[in-house]
Amino acid sequence: MNSEEVKKKIGSKLKEAREKANLTQDQLAKKAGLSTNYYACVERGEESISNIRLAKLEEILGIKIFNIK
Repeated sequence: MNSEEVKKKIGSKLKEAREKANLTQDQLAKKAGLSTNYYACVERGEESISNIRLAKLEEILGIKIFNIK
């Protein structure tokens, strides 16, 4: 899986969890301390996201994108 595919997969999982939590992109971005525009780009798979920011989103949404064992 290349980096573009990984970004798209992360974005897809974030979108699914956000919608399940009944949050808008703006609401989630604000809770995570991110700009709405940046978050929207991450969700569309257009931007990379740092591990720290991803961990914050996972915490807010109550999910794990990747299971590290």
